[in-house]
Order: sequence, then C-alpha cells, then structure tokens
Amino acid sequence: MRRFLKLIIAIIPIAGVSTLLFLSQKPLKQEQWLSVQNSITYGISGMTVLQQQNNSLDLLVVHDNKKPNQVRLGIVKIQGNNSPQYLPLQWQTNTKLPIDLESLTFVPTKGLVNENSTSHMALSSSGQIYHFKLASNNTISLIKIFDLPGLNKDSNLEAFALQEIDGKLIAIWAERGEGEKPAIMYWGILDLATYKINLAGSNPVKVPLKSPNLRHISDLKVDSSGVVYITSAMDNGNDGPFESGVYIIGTFKIQNQQIIFQPKSAITTVGNYPKHKIEAMEFLPNGKGGIILGTDDENIGSSILIKLN
Repeated sequence: MRRFLKLIIAIIPIAGVSTLLFLSQKPLKQEQWLSVQNSITYGISGMTVLQQQNNSLDLLVVHDNKKPNQVRLGIVKIQGNNSPQYLPLQWQTNTKLPIDLESLTFVPTKGLVNENSTSHMALSSSGQIYHFKLASNNTISLIKIFDLPGLNKDSNLEAFALQEIDGKLIAIWAERGEGEKPAIMYWGILDLATYKINLAGSNPVKVPLKSPNLRHISDLKVDSSGVVYITSAMDNGNDGPFESGVYIIGTFKIQNQQIIFQPKSAITTVGNYPKHKIEAMEFLPNGKGGIILGTDDENIGSSILIKLN
C-alpha cells in the first residue's frame, strides 16, 4: 500500500479572543484542503512561525525521520489560496544527523543573551537539544548540541518549548506518556551562556481522551503570559484511527525568583479533532490570538486544513 502523510494546520481562537487569519484577499472557505507532500517521511512533529504577512504564512517544521537520506527540517510556505510550497533544508554537512526530532521552538532572546540573534531549538525523542540558525543556500548552521537534565535510557520525549517570563528564560519539556501512564512535564531555567538547565519541577498530566495508545502530550507551547497549551494524540498505527485534542493545563509564573507552575483544577479543552493525529503546535505571532496545529496522519492522505472563525 502506498504510504502518505497528512498535515493539518488549524487556526482557532484562544483566550477568548476572536481571530481571523487572512491568507488571501478573498475569504477562504471554512475548510479548504491543500496538498503538501505525498510521502510519510514529511510528517510534521514540531513547528514555528518564520513569517506572517496579510496573505502569507511561512512555517519552519521538523520531521521525526531516522534514516540518513531523509530530511530533518523544511519550510512550508502558504500564499493565499495557492497550494502550499515545501522547501527541504539541509542539515549542516560536517555534523551527525539527529535521530527522531519531535519538537521545535523559537529561542526568545529579548533582554537575554544575543538579543539580535534569531535561532531555534529542536528536540530529539531521547532528549538532545539542537540549537541552530537558518543559513544561506537552504541549510542550517548548528550553534550547540546539549542534553536535557535528568534523562534515562527509557526517555521518550515529545515536546519542548521556551518562553521568557519576567526576565527568565523558562524551558519546558515532556515525556509523552501512554494509555493509563501519564505524561510528565518538566521545567527549569535555561542559561543561554552555559546551556545549563536547572531542573525546577515536574508535574504528571492526563487528558480526557481515553485509549491504550494515547500520548497525553504530543507537543506543548507556553504563551507570553505563562499559560500552558498542550496537544494530545491517539496513535493506533499507520492506518489509524486517530483522534487528538488541544488543552490548557495551567500557568507558569515567577515568584521570589522561582518558577511556579499552577495546574488548573480541571483541564480546559480547547478543541477535539477526530481522525487526525496532532504532533505540532504554534501560536500565531503579533498577538493575534490563534493556534496553528500540525498533524502526521500516516497513511491516510496528504493535505493542509486551515480552519477560520
């Protein structure tokens, strides 16, 4: 059977703010499927927004590939109602390829180190962090490779995010969990000068979805006010069935120079998505109040879905 990838990007309201993403001068339909790639090796496991304009959106994405001849990163360009354009990026040639990249985050540097330096960090499932910049000629330039603290041989990580809160650069990462086993979210303060993360705490996470094959956290992001959003995904094999959810689980804040996580007494469901396996999430920039969701739906198909208010 021929194998395909399915990617979905959804734009939805958050924090009670109504938002429209205008991708063309003419209103888009509520659901419009756009072809991306026709190979399962281009599944999206993490993403960030590179650029947003009135009628275009550029996304940097990572793929959880493991073989030497498979792409690790790419750029998805969405222009109005046109089919998305995909541009593969080459890993730095004099370094070993990462195995199984599962998450991607922009590195905020306002008021921190290297304020004028735009860079990203990608996470492998075994806990390595790859700090890199986009370079010329469709390549990336590695800055540093380092490990998350407290790893063990059974680590199976799915999510990594950075956010600046009250002058502190907070790193948050998560073991995915499975079935009745909860995900575990960890956090600490990252020192960009030394690449050291002081582990400050952890918290188990279980979402309302029920399945032996449920990953309670498949990605996470923290907004500028400290609110934690997660995605969860039900993975029943390459042919599904799939189901996913997006949730708010709590808030980070800085108190007496310490990171405090305040879990919600009841997890807030932002959205449920039957038939799809969400593995990537990002906020729309510029305070527009939306979330972008990316999926890897294995053999079912290859497309992008933009959901408008």
